[in-house]
Order: sequence, then structure tokens, then C-alpha cells
Amino acid sequence: MTRVKICGLTRETDLEAAVDAGADAVGIVSDVPIDTPRDVAPERAADLVAAAPPFVTTVLVTMPTGPERSIELVERVDPDAIQIHGGMRPGDLAYLRAKVDAQVFLAVDAERVTAASRYDDLADALVVDSAGEQGAGGTGETHDWERTRAATADLESPVILAGGLTPDNVEDAIRTVSPFAVDVSSGIEARPGVKDLDAVRSFVERGRRTATNDSRPRVVEP
Repeated sequence: MTRVKICGLTRETDLEAAVDAGADAVGIVSDVPIDTPRDVAPERAADLVAAAPPFVTTVLVTMPTGPERSIELVERVDPDAIQIHGGMRPGDLAYLRAKVDAQVFLAVDAERVTAASRYDDLADALVVDSAGEQGAGGTGETHDWERTRAATADLESPVILAGGLTPDNVEDAIRTVSPFAVDVSSGIEARPGVKDLDAVRSFVERGRRTATNDSRPRVVEP
């Protein structure tokens, strides 16, 4: 069964809707150097993480200046996982993973997806996303799923597929890529930063019901 992450949550109402719909993980964006309506202050991120019930993985999505800033954010927000965008050197990623009591997910630009193999033994999961000019996700743009599937087929790390996903295309994306999980943000919004609750339910239902033939690891413990 494909797991589903609902990302870019800014309100308790939307978080509750994601949980009620059956989402496996919720993502909160904080401390990113770009202008986005999904970015919340670390204190607000901590409140949203605390509002999530047990057995739902909380993911802090950020673009830190380095591993020390990542460590500081994990200590302040206390998520189950931290998702790094914008790139991080392998040595810094290994240092971060050793220092935090959280899993470490690394976002990889779909246009450079072959680079994912460099981090296969350094990250707890790899997020393949359609990145913008500054390396951030949330672009609302899809990428070449066939290329992504080919480039990630031999990875040991769980692959999380992001980038332009919606309730209308998530089933095709899962069948093509066979990811461990799918990750959606702008594709289920009523307006920037606010979720469409019907779209949330539809995305989770379609994502979880779509079977894959993947033989890669299927469990990421929070």
C-alpha cells in the first residue's frame, strides 16, 4: 500500500482533515528563504506538530543554511522527521542524521534525480520533487515519472514522489513510479496555504488504494 503525506499545512483544521482522511504523514513548512504562503514560524510549526495524533508521522519541511540550523529546528519543533530541501553535502547530512532524534528525508530535484544514489545510505527516505530555482518544492509542476522510476529503481531508501500531484493524476503517478509514498501540497488547495478538504479526502483515498509492484523497502518507522 502506498503511503500518503499531506504537506504545507498551516491550520489545525486542515491537519485534522488530513488525519481524518487517513493520511500517514503531515508536513509543516518552516524556515524557508522563499516567499510561500505555506511557511510558518518554528513556534507555529511546533504547535501543529503537537496537534498531530499518535501514529501519524509529523514532518518538518525546511531549507536550512546548514546542519546546525537543522538541529536547532528539530529541537524547537520536535517532529518525527525533517525533510531537507535546497541540497546538503553528504558529510553534513550524515552529521545531521547522527545528531537528531528524528528521521532525515532529503529532497532531490527531479531534473537531477540520478544524484539520488549518492545519498542512498545517508537518508532515511529520498523525496523526488519538481524543484524551483532556489531548490524548493511546492511548484505544482509534474516531472518525467518514467525517468524517475528508472533512476530510483535500484535504491535501497524508500522513495517519496512529489511534484504536481493531484487527485486526478496520483493513481497514474503511483502506477508509473511505484513509490513508497506520495507527497502533495499545492495540488489539494482551495487557495494558497489553505487545503480543499474534499480534495484532501480524494487524494488520500486514491493514493492509498492504488497498488504497486515495488520490491523496495515499504516501512519507514517514525
